Amino acid sequence: MPNPANDARVEATRTIHQGRIFRLEIERVTLPGGHVVDMELIRHPGSVVMVPQPSPAEIVLISQYRHAIRRWIWEVPAGTLKPNEDPEAAAVRECEEEIGQVPSTVTHLATFYPTPGFCDETMAFYACTDLRPAAPDSTVVKDADEEIEPRTFTLDEALAMLARGDIVDMKTAIALQMLAARR
Repeated sequence: MPNPANDARVEATRTIHQGRIFRLEIERVTLPGGHVVDMELIRHPGSVVMVPQPSPAEIVLISQYRHAIRRWIWEVPAGTLKPNEDPEAAAVRECEEEIGQVPSTVTHLATFYPTPGFCDETMAFYACTDLRPAAPDSTVVKDADEEIEPRTFTLDEALAMLARGDIVDMKTAIALQMLAARR
């Protein structure tokens, strides 16, 4: 393992863009070998990824339009953490927001960095089970930029979609592989 005393040193940081979800920064960095470079970094508050299962053999996926790739894709529901929000509470909120169901049981599965080469976002994966419909008086609503349609698949159907290339989202591939490994 590298010696932390030899880690990169940040010489300066400037914010290029502050958006609704993330911040783009340029850091001037002296690398351990002495080279000085500008690094483009995205600072992200983190996100939660829900793996909603009505039963052990089923999973709820959502069809969602993703403008960056200009297509609709099947994926597990996920959402960005609000400032100082507990990730488990965010998983419950986002599950209700995106599939209209509330999990009675939320279990942390794993946390990953999806793109550590340029972004500090962490994705915390949660199994969401013992699902029940949202309360009629719930105040949880979808975000304005979300076009979402949930659908329940058998785990075998979802894994076949992944094998065929019908699922192209990395977090969904990881979620399905974690479920398959637990069989």
